[in-house]
Amino acid sequence: MIATQPDTARSGAKATRLAWLDALRGIGAMAVVAEHALPWLMPSLRPYWFSLGMYGVLVFFLVSGYIIPASLENRGDVGAFWVSRVFRLYPLYLLVIALVLAMAFWVPVRQEVPRDPSAVAAHVTMLLDVVHTGALADPMWTLSYEMVFYLLVTALFVGGVHRRSGTLAIAFGVVAVGAGLVLSAPLLPGPWPAVATGVLFVAGLACLITGRFRTVAAYALGLTALVLLVFGSFVPWFGAAILAVMFTGTALYRWERGTAGLGPVVAAAALVAAAPVWSIQAGWWWVQPDVWIITMVLAGGTFALGMALRGRRVPGVLTWLGLISYSVYLLHHPLLKYLNVLAGDLRSLAPTGRTALALGYLVALLTLSWLTYRFVEAPAQALGRRIIRRRRSSPSPSGRDIPVPG
Repeated sequence: MIATQPDTARSGAKATRLAWLDALRGIGAMAVVAEHALPWLMPSLRPYWFSLGMYGVLVFFLVSGYIIPASLENRGDVGAFWVSRVFRLYPLYLLVIALVLAMAFWVPVRQEVPRDPSAVAAHVTMLLDVVHTGALADPMWTLSYEMVFYLLVTALFVGGVHRRSGTLAIAFGVVAVGAGLVLSAPLLPGPWPAVATGVLFVAGLACLITGRFRTVAAYALGLTALVLLVFGSFVPWFGAAILAVMFTGTALYRWERGTAGLGPVVAAAALVAAAPVWSIQAGWWWVQPDVWIITMVLAGGTFALGMALRGRRVPGVLTWLGLISYSVYLLHHPLLKYLNVLAGDLRSLAPTGRTALALGYLVALLTLSWLTYRFVEAPAQALGRRIIRRRRSSPSPSGRDIPVPG
């Protein structure tokens, strides 16, 4: 899912301190892979008493909520934060888009993707789900909520209210419950939200990075993200619930540092758990109350266990999986589709054949993910760091922010 780790070069002490977050990313990524691969390769092993995929996604979102605001606050520089995000997110994302389009002669692009300029605009912004646009690669939908979170956190930081994480978690939980009761589809239909947002996003991002009209741009983008989340999402209650989860992660960060209590965390979790119970859009098996709550408990418990063990040595395989987790997340679904077309209907194969294919798929995925991390992600992040260093050494004050007090 999800590109959440800060892009600063890690010293040994910092790497040890953040290793538990890498481990959680690795666990989350592999859970999502299992969700998509098991129905084809080992259907008897797929659980239905909780959702493996949603478990992994919730772990990712908690990690994002925990670390992203801290990254922005520690930098104290909106422009540097967005340079790091662009070079963290887009290089691999664009590579996967190019791969899917190049292979479209063999495996057609998903029917859910519009065949008009709105699809281009939605992919440029990554705000796919909140402008009700299908993604070229199915897992990309989660990046929509990552981007909404980044935009909202930026606006809150510029406004000096970024520390009210618990209140925001509860507020989005309330919105999730309310939206589920009254909304059954996007209230901003058609292709125009994607196109209009694309223009605003590109202009606003340029302002955030260069420092020109930065405050206006931050507020405009934050407000746009909020409106799209509630009124443009495929499933409005779900989008608000995701933001409640992410701000819950931030509230846990505040609690860990002794600046807030756990009350908002409990309240937000209860609201998110209740959100689909009476929702108009809640017909899927994974949001039935028992499955949804068990999935939430497992994701929250995994994150809590990671926090509890954060001072201990983390197994190297988990931190390695966390390091390549963004590649794993974006590559696994296209690779699975290509395997299914190449080998025929995988479900029709004998169990031994499916087992062999499953092992081969896993080895191929991890190898390819390591290669894309090594030759795409890591160099792009290094370039982003060099650009940030040059910005800091520049005599022009426009590229800097004064850290917001409080």
